[in-house]
Parts: sequence; structure tokens; C-alpha cells
Amino acid sequence: MHPRLSLLILLAPVALGGCVAKTLVDVATLPVRAASGAVDMVTTSQSEADEKRGRELRKRQERLGKLEREYDKRREKCERGSQEACEDARRLYAEIEELRPTVPYEPD
Repeated sequence: MHPRLSLLILLAPVALGGCVAKTLVDVATLPVRAASGAVDMVTTSQSEADEKRGRELRKRQERLGKLEREYDKRREKCERGSQEACEDARRLYAEIEELRPTVPYEPD
């Protein structure tokens, strides 16, 4: 056999030992990492739940503000005699009354 080939064969296990060992560790820990990742995807942390509630609350507050502004515009047109604006104002007021209990009161 060629002397270089013999040297390469002798050194291969030493050179590749770290790679093989790392691969074996990676393969052995894969199920644990996959399971913990799945649990993380399924469960919601308390801070994530709080953030979600905060986003939903801000959306309702924004929607309520938009409805109130539109209601004020329609009410003014209604007072000037627009029957259509009066109907719109009543519809908007009903929606505001339905949404208002879901938004906490903030004193000015």
C-alpha cells in the first residue's frame, strides 16, 4: 500500500471523530428539540397572551373612535335635515353602544 494512503487511513478516525461524535449527539437530541419546539408552538406564554389582548383592545378603541367621529358627522347632517344621515347616525349609535362595554373607560 502507498505510504500516504496508509497515513491517511490511520489519521481519518482522529480527524473525523469530532464530526461523527457531533452528528451522533445531534441525532440523539433531535427528538427532544423537536418536541420542545412543538410545545412552544402550541402553548402561548402569558406575555404573548397579554400582547394579544392589548392589540385587540387597541383595535376596539380605534374602531370606537372612528365610529364616534362618523356618528358626529352624520348627526350634524341629520340636524341640517338629511333623513339618510339620520338613519346612518342611528345605525352608528347602535354599533357604538354595542362596542362601548368592551372598551375600558379612560377619564380625560
